[in-house]
Amino acid sequence: MRLFGKGKSEYYEELLQFLEENYEEPQICYSSAIPDSYERSEASAAELEDDELLSVPRPLEKKAKAICGPRPSANMPVVGSAPAPYSAAGMSEIERALQEADESFTEMLLRKIDEAGMKDSECYKRANIDRRFFSKIRSDKYYRPRKNVVLAFAVALKLSMEETEELLRKAGYAFSRSYKSDVIVEFFLRKGIYDIWKINDALLAFDQQTLGS
Repeated sequence: MRLFGKGKSEYYEELLQFLEENYEEPQICYSSAIPDSYERSEASAAELEDDELLSVPRPLEKKAKAICGPRPSANMPVVGSAPAPYSAAGMSEIERALQEADESFTEMLLRKIDEAGMKDSECYKRANIDRRFFSKIRSDKYYRPRKNVVLAFAVALKLSMEETEELLRKAGYAFSRSYKSDVIVEFFLRKGIYDIWKINDALLAFDQQTLGS
């Protein structure tokens, strides 16, 4: 771990304390028992000893038939075959469900930009996002960006923790205490610090991916 910039940040000690209290080291499950129906790969057998991390189990050749499942009947779809066409009623239900779907990430992002009274250029520059990438997001209602991009926009728009969590959900993400980068970003959001360069400096200090494109 390196220090922030040329020296310790004014938030360095606070951030260390916040990480100590909130970061949860990912746990790895260990086991010494290997089921009879599985074998180790050659690599794991050479590298691992008793009571070590197991490799992903691989079914024995003689067990292959047992896991293939039942023989397809006339009423079961064959793998690789074309799906049966939906009826008009079925398609209308799907279309209605899509119309009633919650707003997408792109829609919420554009709404928040308007509510903040920002120009698009002001927002994407604050988010450390280039113009072409922002245009790609804006033109695709269902665009799903990377998590660090979502958080970059949250910082640029000065969203609260609750609003940031909502924006993350729109893109299919959530904060996790098992990711050090998430805990670091959360620290700055809770303190109301929305300087993306200070946040990125802290992320770099802990060897984490920075925010933006």
